[in-house]
Amino acid sequence: MEEIIVLSGTNRPDSNTLKVSKIYEKLVNTVGGSARILDLKLLPENFAFSETFGNRSEAYADFLRDYVITKNKFIFVVPEYNGSFPGILKLFLDSTHPRDWAGKKVCLVGVADGRAGNLRGMDHLTGILHYLKIHVMPNKLPISVVKTLLNEAGEFSSESQIKVCTAQVKEFLEF
Repeated sequence: MEEIIVLSGTNRPDSNTLKVSKIYEKLVNTVGGSARILDLKLLPENFAFSETFGNRSEAYADFLRDYVITKNKFIFVVPEYNGSFPGILKLFLDSTHPRDWAGKKVCLVGVADGRAGNLRGMDHLTGILHYLKIHVMPNKLPISVVKTLLNEAGEFSSESQIKVCTAQVKEFLEF
């Protein structure tokens, strides 16, 4: 069974994005897939300068092999930052070579405290992913007012939200 990487698209500590990523990891594993999380907090602190423009440490090369190069399917859970997506996610993509992504498949989930569920950010990110020759599943799910949907345990309190996310995961497994 092919492992899906659920990418938590921020390095913010204790983020709602990571909570939603954990929900997606659990959903994939529950409906018959295999998933694990890539938390961008795992990126080396200085990677913006040490791992870009052709520079590559052996540790970062191993990291990319483990989470990107040997994988074919990804679920990006992307928070809304200033009307788009976090710069750390763009920097992560920029630290890789485009050939590392070509032909792979991505499912997008937008997360926002506001009412649009990061639709604009998912559109911005889709353009970049298409440039990298990544196949983006058309069913992009915006999750609005996320902090009201999560309970104390970091799980969705709404059955309808769980149902919609489960349907998206099942569709992605077939994509």
